[in-house]
Amino acid sequence: MAHIDPTRESFEIFKSLPRDQPIDMLNLIRLRDTARYPDGRQISGAEAYAEYGKISGPVFQRVGGEIIWRGEPQAMLIGPEDGLWDIAFIARYPGAAAFLEMVTDPVYQTEAVPHRQAAVRDSRLIRHAVKKGGRQFG
Repeated sequence: MAHIDPTRESFEIFKSLPRDQPIDMLNLIRLRDTARYPDGRQISGAEAYAEYGKISGPVFQRVGGEIIWRGEPQAMLIGPEDGLWDIAFIARYPGAAAFLEMVTDPVYQTEAVPHRQAAVRDSRLIRHAVKKGGRQFG
């Protein structure tokens, strides 16, 4: 089962959590080989996701978002063999309110989201509270 957009239930849980503290959003993205646009446009999933980035980037920055880590997935050490992601990054927001402002922005919704929906075959978006660092795993 592919996961591209949040369910109503998961979005309600997200909104019920504190909105006034920084959050990190772990993004794991698996792209389609060919994007699926309703108009039949033929470009790659990577190209469609790049369009999403160009349009959503200014909205993301305006709400105070920043990419704090980006990686290139190379090998699955623990997990399903087909579980390797094409894109992995962590986006930090000054608070959940900033994330909500971004995803409800009209430009984001009408101009950026269609490219993401066309590009993404599967994804995970996991909210994390920011914790102080240390030298321990736990």
